[in-house]
Amino acid sequence: MSENELELHDVGSQASVLTRYTDAMINTFGPPKRVFVRGEGVHVWDADGRKYLDLLSGLAVLGLGHAHPLVTSAIMSQLSTLGHVSNFFATPAQVELAERLTGFVGEGAKVFFANSGTEANEAAFKITRRTGRRRIISTVGAFHGRSMGALALTHNPKYREPFEPLPGDVTFVEYGDLDALAAAVDESVAAVILEPIQGENGVIVPADDYVTGAREITREHGALLWIDEVQTGIGRTGDWLAHRPGGEGIVADIVTVAKGLGNGFPIGACLATGRAADLLQPGAHGTTFGGNPVAAMAGLAVLSAIERDGLLAHVRTTGEAFAQQLRDLGHPAITEVRGRGFLLGVVLTDARAAAVSDLALDAGFVINAPRPDVLRLAPPLITTAEQLGTFVSALPGLLDAAGEPS
Repeated sequence: MSENELELHDVGSQASVLTRYTDAMINTFGPPKRVFVRGEGVHVWDADGRKYLDLLSGLAVLGLGHAHPLVTSAIMSQLSTLGHVSNFFATPAQVELAERLTGFVGEGAKVFFANSGTEANEAAFKITRRTGRRRIISTVGAFHGRSMGALALTHNPKYREPFEPLPGDVTFVEYGDLDALAAAVDESVAAVILEPIQGENGVIVPADDYVTGAREITREHGALLWIDEVQTGIGRTGDWLAHRPGGEGIVADIVTVAKGLGNGFPIGACLATGRAADLLQPGAHGTTFGGNPVAAMAGLAVLSAIERDGLLAHVRTTGEAFAQQLRDLGHPAITEVRGRGFLLGVVLTDARAAAVSDLALDAGFVINAPRPDVLRLAPPLITTAEQLGTFVSALPGLLDAAGEPS
């Protein structure tokens, strides 16, 4: 090893690393299921040399898979040229990425860069406060992050209650119910926040007119419409943004993105249109790392690769076929396969999802169970039909092995 190279002190076996993990890490995530040491394309390898097909993409982050050459090259090139400047200054990469992203949401949009989806939602929350109103309408089953502001918008009582009182005056209405939304929104509401598909709640897809209806309701009462595309954006559903299929549809006041934008390099963005784009003025918000040139170059590389390789069309057609293959299994434990593109939920008859997820890992597939009766599949956008087919073939055996929970 040369003086300009760095090696980990001791990679060791999975068992040894997990022991060190327990001693060194605050226990916010529970025991890790594996220790991964390398990734390439749609595969990862653990510390004991086992290979896995990654059908979770680091929770819908790695749209281009692991160690994508264009992203790696862009990061290394920018880091060796200019790694960071404060936001007292601008960089060409930051401006170009902002221009690309604002083109997805509507004319006249502007962007605030952050480091994550949670931070993007925090910026959006502050925008809503500048309207002079305080009430926010969120939805049952919503997930928008774990910081205090984003947590206030997140529905799960298990996440919320240990940290109450939380900021804001937030009302939760049933997701997908336009009548409930219309009844909750009045002239006191600053914003309505919606996910176009609820990912953490088990991949819940609303009716086609839901977002359009929400736009009409918010416009009628002068409230902002805030769309959280942190999990669904940047190609995950086969479109740049799930709420604008084909690049058309309603124009929201605020759109937040993150996860897939950096392909593993931390970046988030809060996009705003119309009056919302001018509500944060100098001194109202800030960030040290948000929009740094390395993150911006990672984002530009992701967008370029998705366009160059025709991945939006691939995700639409392959995702639809994948979902149908899962339905066609006709397994008695599967009641529904829902979602869009490469964000799918396999709904089960009972609460065996966690057991199936663990068995899948043993069999070499990375998936997860966001709900006791739902398996979530969010493979890299580059995953082929043949690779997905290996999971389809394996799933019946996994479901049978898990059996009904005792």
